[in-house]
Amino acid sequence: MFAEIAAVHDRSMTPQPRVLTHPAGTAGAAAEFFAAELAFEADPDDLARDLADGDQHGYVVVEARSREAFAQARIPGAINLPYRELTAESTAHLDRSKVYVCYCESFQCNAATKGALRLAELGFLVKRLAGGITAWRAAGYPLDGDPSASSGPATPCTC
Repeated sequence: MFAEIAAVHDRSMTPQPRVLTHPAGTAGAAAEFFAAELAFEADPDDLARDLADGDQHGYVVVEARSREAFAQARIPGAINLPYRELTAESTAHLDRSKVYVCYCESFQCNAATKGALRLAELGFLVKRLAGGITAWRAAGYPLDGDPSASSGPATPCTC
């Protein structure tokens, strides 16, 4: 019996790995979490494959950054809906049966999150593109636009 108590005591004295500071959730909770994450996030690779296959039915890609950023570089086929301009009036022409996949500059920019939130508040179905145009560009996927459309030096985020 003393050996069992000593073994428990020894484990409690072992430093806890940082990754396990907060215990993992249950398998069921993990399934719910990751299903929810996928319900609201799209992958650049999946989007690129859809574009290459011509299979963009059911969704619209939305550039949530400024008009200037959209003019300089954008994902092919994207429409520009700057998040700061999203209102019931400015979105009245949009098809409510579509899913709107919003993107911005990168994970450090939250224009896509703000745009997706605003569209959701207006009653639209939305997703956010993981990594934004930075991840798209890093993967070597094509861009539309005119880099000379800038009125000044390039900035990391032009939201």
